[in-house]
Amino acid sequence: MKPAPFEYLRPASVDEACEALASDPDARVLAGGQTLVPMLAMRLSRPSILVDITRLADLQGITETAEGIEIAAATRQAVALKSDLIARQVPLLAAALPNVGHPPTRARGTVGGSIAHGDPSAEIALAATILNARIVYIEDGEEVEFEPEDFFIGPTVTMAPMGGLMTRVIFPKKPAGRVGAGFHEIASRRSDYAFASAGAQVVLDDDGACVQALLGIGSVGDVPVAVDVSDLAGTRLTDDDLKGAIEAALADLDCVDDLHATATYRARAAKRLAFQALATARENAA
Repeated sequence: MKPAPFEYLRPASVDEACEALASDPDARVLAGGQTLVPMLAMRLSRPSILVDITRLADLQGITETAEGIEIAAATRQAVALKSDLIARQVPLLAAALPNVGHPPTRARGTVGGSIAHGDPSAEIALAATILNARIVYIEDGEEVEFEPEDFFIGPTVTMAPMGGLMTRVIFPKKPAGRVGAGFHEIASRRSDYAFASAGAQVVLDDDGACVQALLGIGSVGDVPVAVDVSDLAGTRLTDDDLKGAIEAALADLDCVDDLHATATYRARAAKRLAFQALATARENAA
């Protein structure tokens, strides 16, 4: 199929992009296009204007600031995957990125686009949820920040402001201590959409006791979720410790049925993947 007719705009600045988006509620942002372009071809999306932000320098790059590790919204996923700064300071995101799509899609797909789309199977969105990254938009000349818990409200439905433009995502820096991360998912083929996924980050003290444990589950429900495994603090993260915390944390996990997997399967897979993610994080803590 061919897309419905639309106007194409390549703005010269973020301000010009924001003006175009604010001028028409049916305008849409084109960044990597890995989701939008197929939707256009199938006429599932019919924007009046495509605002192409791919060449805006202000929306590219990864920087370390006092606030955290800031990833500009149009930064390619492949660039983030190769970033030494992300590998050092955001190990959970570094662990998630190899699972995002295939190399050709990562070469075009953007970090901000993955989050803005709000797919519950998106690995970057799950990492952002677990780490409580800050999602920053600009609207009417003012910055608006969202926490992932408030931003993702349903499958591909977010609280993104109408006429707003995502400018960056701010991930917290790696905490002090021995930090390890793990990310696991299950799909019909590697790099396809996952049926279930789990990411974890742990912090150990010098004696090997757990100071902090973070865990999140994706692909099983309407949104990625962070689950409470704070009971692991003070433990040695033995297999029994992990299993007990996971059983309690995922007891009320909402899972969906669809053409790919049943809710029962997803619930079982989530527990297994959660254990693998936490165990990998434990082993990687250094």
